Amino acid sequence: MIQLSEKRQKVVIIGGGITGITAAYYLQKEIKDKKLPIDYRLIEASHRLGGKIQTMKRDGFTIERGPDSFLARKQSAARLVKEVGLGEELTNNSTGQSYVLAREKLHPIPQGAVMGIPTEISPFLTTGLFSPMGKVRAAADFILPKTKEKGDQSLGHFFRRRLGNEVVENLIEPLLSGIYAGDIDRLSLMSTFPQFYHAEQEHRSLIFGMKKITDLRQKSSSHGGKAKGQFLTLKTGLQSLVDAVEEHLEPTAVQKGVRVDSMHESDGKFHLSLSNGEKITADSVIVTTPHYAAQSLLPQCSLLQPLKDMPATSVATVAMAFPKEAVKQDINGTGFVVARNGDYTITACTWTHKKWPHTTPEGKVLLRCYVGKAGDEAVVDLSDEEIVRIVLEDLNRIMDVEGLPEFSIVSRWKRAMPQYTVGHKNTIETIYDQLEHTMPGLFLAGSSYEGLGLPDCIDQGEAAVQKVLNLLQTQQIS
Repeated sequence: MIQLSEKRQKVVIIGGGITGITAAYYLQKEIKDKKLPIDYRLIEASHRLGGKIQTMKRDGFTIERGPDSFLARKQSAARLVKEVGLGEELTNNSTGQSYVLAREKLHPIPQGAVMGIPTEISPFLTTGLFSPMGKVRAAADFILPKTKEKGDQSLGHFFRRRLGNEVVENLIEPLLSGIYAGDIDRLSLMSTFPQFYHAEQEHRSLIFGMKKITDLRQKSSSHGGKAKGQFLTLKTGLQSLVDAVEEHLEPTAVQKGVRVDSMHESDGKFHLSLSNGEKITADSVIVTTPHYAAQSLLPQCSLLQPLKDMPATSVATVAMAFPKEAVKQDINGTGFVVARNGDYTITACTWTHKKWPHTTPEGKVLLRCYVGKAGDEAVVDLSDEEIVRIVLEDLNRIMDVEGLPEFSIVSRWKRAMPQYTVGHKNTIETIYDQLEHTMPGLFLAGSSYEGLGLPDCIDQGEAAVQKVLNLLQTQQIS
């Protein structure tokens, strides 16, 4: 029998975004804590780690170019923050009114709405977002039977059946599309919000089911103090999380500015060719790159062919700094999303100085707008000046912003938002199952597969590490 100490094994992690660095961090932690005979390498094609997480500091502003926060109730992100010594930098968002821009007017999102699903009747009845007939149609949710469909379905199909077109178009669609930059009539219910399906199945009424879930969640999180925002970020910027994780990694195990050109499997080993001419043989590989890059690594692997057809949307963010007096018509709130039936290019706008006060110097305003969505991505390819002009024109139809910003930062993210279309969950589960049986040792993880948010990616990185360790342990004793 082979002694564990006699045989060292090699793990390669491809991609240094949040999933990849999480995998490297927890793998290294397991190796050290348990004195495992394993070496690892993290390979990142660009010259920095963190992927879409990028923070810019300028003139006293803290500006996120990619994600700006994560859900507090998904605890893995905050746990990682604390593990790398940044717990004191965690801060919740300031709570405030959010709006929907529909029919040329900002409408407050009704109190109690959960992703657009009403859980309180009075605010829903008094809102100007919907016509009387639209409200009557939504109330049909109380008497409609639960769906008999057992397979996947689109978000649009599910919500239109329960609540009608008007609630979907003016509230649910702008909120959900803002998260996924997708078309809700193509996005998968079971891959994005399966809890809505389960609430309907258990309680028959979606409204009643979400009210029960919300009441239980509020009861379990209530401590008698002031309600906290549901999102968390770092006062030093999310980039500081990436930097702190990198500081914990062995420098010799991290290779930046090098690309994996090709990979093939033979005799239970993975053979990688790098752009610098180096060849690596590994016992296991965790691929955390976007799905289209993962598929191109193994073009001969028919199991990954479905990834080639998986769409991804390009988006851009536009951060603009103004003196406070430039905003002539201020609004009491933290931001708005835009109903798709409106004639606007922007899809959402965050009043960052209100939602995250730590980001903005006294006497200044920081607006962060979003452009690009499924079916309307051409704006992302325009020049910075043209994008800023279009965004300002849209804002001035609502807010009356005087003059040009003191500075603006446009961040483009090409094919950055993977689209979980109907059937996505089954497709990914099939790929995982077939890889386990035909190519054990190869694992996929990241935003293309089981969740876009930072906690989802962190969870996938941790899970991939456990799969690798279980496999390598089995190989050692066999």
